Amino acid sequence: MLRKFKISIDGKEYLVEMEEIGGVPQAPSAAPVAPAVPVVEAAPTTPVAAEPTAPVASTPAGNDAMPSPMPGTILKILVNVGDTVQENQPLMILEAMKMENEIVAGKAGTVTGIHVQQGDMVNPGEPLITIG
Repeated sequence: MLRKFKISIDGKEYLVEMEEIGGVPQAPSAAPVAPAVPVVEAAPTTPVAAEPTAPVASTPAGNDAMPSPMPGTILKILVNVGDTVQENQPLMILEAMKMENEIVAGKAGTVTGIHVQQGDMVNPGEPLITIG
């Protein structure tokens, strides 16, 4: 499982992505973050086919994407791209400070993009889902 951490060393902040050994492999997120420190690339390996655990983002996040209200981890995604949703309908579950928080639709419409996957760690303001 890929996890993101913000680490401060001597007053300088670094964004680090780490893979949990023995965890379920995940596809890269829809909006990759440029590394803050140089990264040494390993030789390419043959990817192993894995069943996705959550829908993959269909489009890059635009300005109309619903932002994360708080930092946390995506526990469950309750809708798929193309689903019609109503205002205040639960879209996903975000765990923050050991509490499960429902992220609900701010308006009625059709889900046009999901920009996170189950298990992703998000920060406030990061795009979660787009409803058109």
